[in-house]
Amino acid sequence: MVYHIISLFPKAFDSYLNESILKRAIEDKKIKVNFYNPREFTESQKTYSDRRVDDRPYGGGPGMIIEALPVIKAIEKAIGKKSIKRKIKIIWFTPSGMIFDTGKAKVYANKYTDIVFICGRYEGIDARVKKIFKVEELSIGQFVLTGGELPAMVLIDSISRQIKGVLGTFDSLEENRIASHNVYTRPEVLKYKGKSYNVPKILLSGNHKLIDEWKKEQQ
Repeated sequence: MVYHIISLFPKAFDSYLNESILKRAIEDKKIKVNFYNPREFTESQKTYSDRRVDDRPYGGGPGMIIEALPVIKAIEKAIGKKSIKRKIKIIWFTPSGMIFDTGKAKVYANKYTDIVFICGRYEGIDARVKKIFKVEELSIGQFVLTGGELPAMVLIDSISRQIKGVLGTFDSLEENRIASHNVYTRPEVLKYKGKSYNVPKILLSGNHKLIDEWKKEQQ
């Protein structure tokens, strides 16, 4: 799986992609992440920091809008030359989009080779980009964020764990096994401020049938 991220702030991804499972997945070439900053696709010959990609909205209102052309060129770069071996999905993050869930993560992981994430900022991106490319509008929840970078990280995490070998074993996928949101480890009795907190006895019984039934109840 190759992720292509269109973002004005690519460094926002550094800490998350350079830790734990996703870092290992990148090193093992299970996934690849490419970045495309719209500032790199402006016609301005000024310094990098002066390459503006935003302007005032038509119709008035506060804030600034990211211009269409730099984003269009960034998407074109991400898509590159067409190939029958590549199956590309372009995702546009918006609070009004369809809610993302694990079912979609499974579909994306199994159906596509490349996913392009368009990360908006400010008051959004010129809507004409959506007229030029076939995009799927998605949201990660009924709330508004300052940009699309966090949703992109959520999708990268959720989709990547569906890719064979990223988590190591099939049993690591909680959604594919009987799992409880309440989990316990050593010690058996936790003492804190004069009180004792015990592991549920059923988990110590060794009876896996009863344990599975308990986990189902917890679900």
